[in-house]
Amino acid sequence: MKIIDVAEFYTDQGGGVKTYINQKLKAGEKHGHEIVIVAPGEDWGEEERYGGRVIWVKGPRLPVDWRYYVLWREKAVHEILDREKPDVVEGSSPWTGGWFAGRWKGDAVKTFIFHQDPVAAYPHTLLGNMLGFDKVDKLFGFYWKYLQRLSNNFDATIVSGEWLAERIDSFGVNNPVPVPFGIDKDFFSPSRRDLQLRAKLLAQFDLPESANLMIAISRHHPEKRMGTLIDGFRAAAEKKPMGLIVFGDGPIRKYVDYKANKSDYVKLMGFTENRDELANILASCDYFVHGSSAETYGIVVAEAVCSGLPVVVPARGGAADIANKDIAETYQSGNASALKGALLNIIQKDRNEMVKACQKTAEEGIGTMADHFELLFEKYQELVQQKKDQ
Repeated sequence: MKIIDVAEFYTDQGGGVKTYINQKLKAGEKHGHEIVIVAPGEDWGEEERYGGRVIWVKGPRLPVDWRYYVLWREKAVHEILDREKPDVVEGSSPWTGGWFAGRWKGDAVKTFIFHQDPVAAYPHTLLGNMLGFDKVDKLFGFYWKYLQRLSNNFDATIVSGEWLAERIDSFGVNNPVPVPFGIDKDFFSPSRRDLQLRAKLLAQFDLPESANLMIAISRHHPEKRMGTLIDGFRAAAEKKPMGLIVFGDGPIRKYVDYKANKSDYVKLMGFTENRDELANILASCDYFVHGSSAETYGIVVAEAVCSGLPVVVPARGGAADIANKDIAETYQSGNASALKGALLNIIQKDRNEMVKACQKTAEEGIGTMADHFELLFEKYQELVQQKKDQ
């Protein structure tokens, strides 16, 4: 198949979108598919990349973030699609990238890529606990109607988890198809557990080896609910001996510092690029604690489970989709008191049994990114065949 991704936010200076698309380019070559990326750039151009191609469409810089360019030449995008004659066209954003792909009149299968939930990330974070999550969703009915209109231009809407498929289906988004993300399961492993490292980490808090060692890995951003996480932990640590180490950084770092400084048992480790060190520390902790209920797939939660850690996560969102009663305690999103209760509950359980359950979940319920792309291409082949049979 030839698959063209109209990727509004693909740039060499990008983050998660760039990483994902580069992985797709490599996976396409491995599976014998031609992947072509159409993205805005500083100038017109075309280049080979990771076994596929990138076609740049000239556009101005995005005023709010100069790493990115604006995709605004719809006619040029349609001319590229006409020339390339793809089997599948992806619209990778709910803005111009989605509309340009959706309005193209070619006969290829068209898929809308929806790997985010802005309502969960922002309105839920700000208003969910005050008004209730269902009421917030209703208040943003205009957004769901917008997504309905956009998605109706496509044959399917690709999402990264079952929970998100069910969620957007309830709001009338067209034909949600779950294709779960995955992680590097060989890299994150319980075999990395180091009891000497664990003892050293606990010693930073003047805690004995009999105490519980918690870890959180999170960008410091409002949707990650770091205040809830630290407040809930601090209350639990007043009841039972435990320490919490936190990796990450972000725009609300000063707020996170302020919260952490209220407890002698919270240590901020900052951001690290040393993945080996982070994986070793993760496996050497006892429990993983998470605050965000807005992620479409809980990648870091999956990494923790594959490292052998039982998890404490909100009862909604991508994190909850991975958790089950044998490996997790869940709590009401944004509720520090509920988090305190979940932390105290999980340390009363048989951790050895939970670690065994983590291994089973890792084997049976968590895939790799290779699995993700293999399933994605299978879904595309099914859609192409269905279109031919019509």
